[in-house]
Amino acid sequence: MPPTTVTEATSAADLDAVRSLCWAFRDFLMTHSSIDRDITETFYPVPKYQALMDNLAQIHERPRGMILLARTADGTAVGCGMTHALDPRTSEIKRVFVTDQARGQGVAALICETLIAQARADGFERIVLDTSKGLHAAQGLYQRLGFSQRTPYQPLPPEVVPELLFYERRL
Repeated sequence: MPPTTVTEATSAADLDAVRSLCWAFRDFLMTHSSIDRDITETFYPVPKYQALMDNLAQIHERPRGMILLARTADGTAVGCGMTHALDPRTSEIKRVFVTDQARGQGVAALICETLIAQARADGFERIVLDTSKGLHAAQGLYQRLGFSQRTPYQPLPPEVVPELLFYERRL
């Protein structure tokens, strides 16, 4: 795969590419496992996810959030990730996704490292995230990046908690 760059998604075209990747991520979760499908349908039914996509730029806007887009040298969008503030001390990473063609190339790590560095520069004290228990590659990545498992950091339906893993990293 050609070299990949990660930049802040600010233009309309960038945001459209991120939205397309986010829909691909939702599709991936819907087919990954029955548990991931159930969680996705519970938290992000299509109308709710569409509303989220419509407001993505506002939800993750600077200076308390960020949206990143990974592209190959030929301009192909291959990954995305974003942050937003949960509170003045805590940033949350959301929707890190890399296409099949870019998996195993360090793209997700580059996205996460950039998000972590920006959260630190923005004055956050910690960064949190959650992932499905079935996403083993994501779990390994977060552990390599210095995240530690923790308890849920937001209220969730009790039936969902056993299916997710929660991580935190001090900045």
